[in-house]
Amino acid sequence: MLDNRIYTFLKLCELMNYRKTAESLNMSQPAVTQQIHFLEREYGCRLFEYNGRVLSKTPKCTELEVYARSVVYNDTVMRRNIEKPPVRKISVGATKTVGDYIIQEKVMDLLKLEDIELELVIDNTQYLLGRLNALELDILLIEGSFDKDSYGFRLLRQEELVGICSGEHPFANRTVSLSNLLEEHIIIREPGSGTRSIFEQFLQQSSYSFDSFARKSVISSFHLTELAVSENCGISFVYESIARSNKNLCTFRIENTEILHEYNYVFLKGTCVDELLELICL
Repeated sequence: MLDNRIYTFLKLCELMNYRKTAESLNMSQPAVTQQIHFLEREYGCRLFEYNGRVLSKTPKCTELEVYARSVVYNDTVMRRNIEKPPVRKISVGATKTVGDYIIQEKVMDLLKLEDIELELVIDNTQYLLGRLNALELDILLIEGSFDKDSYGFRLLRQEELVGICSGEHPFANRTVSLSNLLEEHIIIREPGSGTRSIFEQFLQQSSYSFDSFARKSVISSFHLTELAVSENCGISFVYESIARSNKNLCTFRIENTEILHEYNYVFLKGTCVDELLELICL
């Protein structure tokens, strides 16, 4: 049985507010403070500190948070194994690119297994990492950027980000300059999505941003983005395998540029996910 102070600590790491943590756990605020002070004495270090009125984590707090999440997750897995339920529940998160275009076959395989109950959450990278930190998901399949020092991960594959446009667009099947690209109407994903983050990093390296484009629109749906691009309403950037899957789209590339990124399985460090990785491995 885990010490309840660990759960209090993790809730404070999540909410970063003593009052909200106390309300969430039906505790008094002094009780939360007392439990955190106990952990600080136990580990011999400060875990939280104030900068003005803003509560922040110390480096040692971040280390303990990673360890504590893995301990809680492993305890949950152990309890499931002891109970030996007739049906095994697994919770998987996938970014929209992965969910819409890459894992359909694997999902069908899992749904056909009579001893598996699957929860599949499709959302952007930041939302999924939050659910993973909250121990609400077992493992993620994402294409977005994440802190590799804070999570365990395994590479699925690497793929190139390419431009897509209508066959009627002047960019179709061409290589274009960055200056010409910025004259276009670009359709991008919502903040927090992996594809947007990757292309945004490329722009920043070139001292540009999405505001550098003549016009920009935000659409959180890949399918709507593809439709808009095929109707010559703008251009966008997607992974090459997605571009190849739609015959109504043409691709283009930016001269002297190759934007590569990874798809990764992501999980909490120190957690027992080997069996799960084997089950969902593509």
